[in-house]
Amino acid sequence: MMIKPRGKILYFYKRVPKRYEAVEDRKFVWVSMKTDSPALAKSKGHAVWEQMIEGWEAKLAGDTSDAETRFEAARNLAKIRGFRYLDAAAVAKLPLEQLLQRTDAIPVKNGRIDLKVAKALLGGAGQPVITVSRALDLFWTLASDKTLGKSPDQLRRWTNPFVKAVNNFVNVIGDKPIGEISGDDMLDFRQWWLERLEVEGLTPNSANKDLVHFGTVLKTVNNLKRLGLMLPLSGLSVKEAEAKQRPPFSTNWIRDKLLAPRALDGLNSEARCILLGMINTGYRPSEGAALRAAQIRLDTNVPHISIEPIGRQLKSANARRVIPLVGVSLEAFVAFPDGFPRYAVNSAGLSATVNKFLRENGLMETPAHTLYSLRHSFEDRMLEAKIDERIRCDVFGHSLQRERYGKGASLQHLHEVFQALAL
Repeated sequence: MMIKPRGKILYFYKRVPKRYEAVEDRKFVWVSMKTDSPALAKSKGHAVWEQMIEGWEAKLAGDTSDAETRFEAARNLAKIRGFRYLDAAAVAKLPLEQLLQRTDAIPVKNGRIDLKVAKALLGGAGQPVITVSRALDLFWTLASDKTLGKSPDQLRRWTNPFVKAVNNFVNVIGDKPIGEISGDDMLDFRQWWLERLEVEGLTPNSANKDLVHFGTVLKTVNNLKRLGLMLPLSGLSVKEAEAKQRPPFSTNWIRDKLLAPRALDGLNSEARCILLGMINTGYRPSEGAALRAAQIRLDTNVPHISIEPIGRQLKSANARRVIPLVGVSLEAFVAFPDGFPRYAVNSAGLSATVNKFLRENGLMETPAHTLYSLRHSFEDRMLEAKIDERIRCDVFGHSLQRERYGKGASLQHLHEVFQALAL
C-alpha cells in the first residue's frame, strides 16, 4: 500500500491482486483519503483496502452457481456499499430520494454499469429456494452454538428429534420450499398427528414436541439467513391433558424389594450400581453413567461424587455440584471407582435396560414407575427429613426461586444430613 499526493490531497494507491482481475477492470486503484495528513491517510488506507477486498470477495462469491451463496454475496455487497439488501419489490416502494441514493452508488465505467453491484443494490439477486430438507442441513451449522460441550451421546439425543420432525413433515406434506409452506400445510400436518394420537394411543406431548422441533428448524433458518418469511407456525399446539406426575418409589419398596438380597443379581453390574447410586444421591441416570474416575472421590474424609461438564454438557449451570456418598450408594461406587465404561459414552440403553429388568422381575411398584422414580423418591425422603429447600435444590441441580447467597452447605454438613436418611 502506498500513499501518494495529488495536489494537496493524499490518495491510497495499490495494485489489484490477480485473484480479483475477473471482477475488477482496473489494474491499480486510487482512492482519495480526503486529508493531507500522512498518518491519518495511512490509518484510513488499511480500512479502505479491507473494504475493497470484502467487495471483490463478495463479487467472486456472486459468480457461484449456488443460489444461497450468490444471495449471501449480494447482501454482503449491498452492506459494503452502505445499504441493506432489499428485494426488487421492496426497492420499488422506497422514497425517490432513497432509490436515487442506491442508483447513484452503482459504479459505471466506460458507459457500462456494474451488474453485480446493481443486482445487490436494486434487489435483483433473488431469494434462494430452500426446501425443508435443505433447511435441516443448514440448521446444524446455524444452531452449532447449541451443541457446544455436548458429548456424542448428548449430541445424538439432541439431533434425533429435529431429524424425526422434518422427516415426518416431508413424508406427510412433501419437501416444499419453506417459503411456500402454507397455513393449510401446517394444519394438515397437525391433523396427521391428531390421527396418530388416536390410533396409536400417543400423548399430545408427542405431537407438540414434533411441531416445536419442526418450527425451530424453520425459524432458525429464516432468522439467521435473514429470509424475512412469514411462517405459519402459530396456534398449532395440541391441548395437553393434565400432566402426569412420575410416582416415586416408596421407602418401604426400595428397602424391601429393590434392596432385598439378590433382587438385582440378574441386572448387569454397571446398570445395577448406577441404580444403587441413585438411591442416596438422586442424580439423573445419565449423570451417574457419565461419571469418570476423577469425579468419583472415595479417598477423602467425605466420599463424594462431583457432577461436572467433563466430556459432556450439563443440563444447566445449576447441575454442577458435589454429592456425598452414603449407604448402598457408597458401596456401589466402591465397586466401580473408575466409573461405568459400558454407559459412559452412550447411556441411551441404560434406562430401557433397567426398566425392562424391573418390570420382568416384579420390582416396579406400579406400571407408572421407572428408574427415574428413584430421583423423586430421594426428594420425598429429604422433604420428610425437613431438609432445607436450598440444600435440596443444590443437591438436585435445580434453580432456586430466589437469589443464591453464600456457598451453600458444606460437604461435611451434607454428609451428616445424608447419613440420617441413607438406605
